[in-house]
Amino acid sequence: MKIQHFFDDATFTLTYVVYDEGTKNGVVIDTVTDFDPISGRTGNSQNEKVAGFIDELGLTVPYALDTHAHADHFTGLAYFKDRYGCKTVIGRHITGVQATFRDIFNLGADFPVDGSQFDVLIGDGETLEAGPIRIKAIHTPGHTPACLTYHIGDALFVGDTIFMPDFGTARCDFPGGSAEALYDSIRRLYALPDETRIFTCHDYMPGGRELRYESTVGEEKKSNVQLTEETTKEAFVGFRKGRDAGLSLPKLILPSLQVNIRAGGLPEPEANGTSYLKLPLNKL
Repeated sequence: MKIQHFFDDATFTLTYVVYDEGTKNGVVIDTVTDFDPISGRTGNSQNEKVAGFIDELGLTVPYALDTHAHADHFTGLAYFKDRYGCKTVIGRHITGVQATFRDIFNLGADFPVDGSQFDVLIGDGETLEAGPIRIKAIHTPGHTPACLTYHIGDALFVGDTIFMPDFGTARCDFPGGSAEALYDSIRRLYALPDETRIFTCHDYMPGGRELRYESTVGEEKKSNVQLTEETTKEAFVGFRKGRDAGLSLPKLILPSLQVNIRAGGLPEPEANGTSYLKLPLNKL
């Protein structure tokens, strides 16, 4: 199994292509569509970098997976479905996230909140296969109630649940988030063998250090600055809630969630052929 990363400087997001060299099967995880909030323009420069790699190696990509409905960038799921015919995958608890944000954005009773915008909803312990690549879902709520970790071989693709040891863990103050649940989720990952590799969805390069995106369960347990093996639940929850209370919302949370709960699709165009996003005032 091989893993290739792609880093989006604008959103500090990591996208991964996980593939088997022999059979040329692969999957893509946590993709990024460009979005300029000033002009309202979208683009595919990041998606095309990933697609160029897939095409160069001649990979077959049956699945494009998101670890959760991202609040800081537009997903590229729709791009990869259109280009490769792959199925879009997310955790089955996305339905609760859709219901929450349907109400926040007043999308109306006709907006589906059954996850039908995605091709596959996967639950805790369920698996998918892409040739010899076996993908096991681990439900890791806390950052959002629908977060999944994908366990592939000796690697975990954890989304925003945990970051590099020098940065810590995910915030838990979004609707449906829970510091208590995040603690339990990370402890569940810490129960895996120490040599299990962890691949994060973001790296913010604290202190100006170079990009890092891979650690291990053992490293995190020993030196994560917010949650080590010795950290109590009470201490973590108190810290996390206090820290989250002082954080600003991600700059793209309002536009991105409207797209990401639609599996990367834009809202239906209006009579003039243009799609529009909503901006709820004084809501969050």
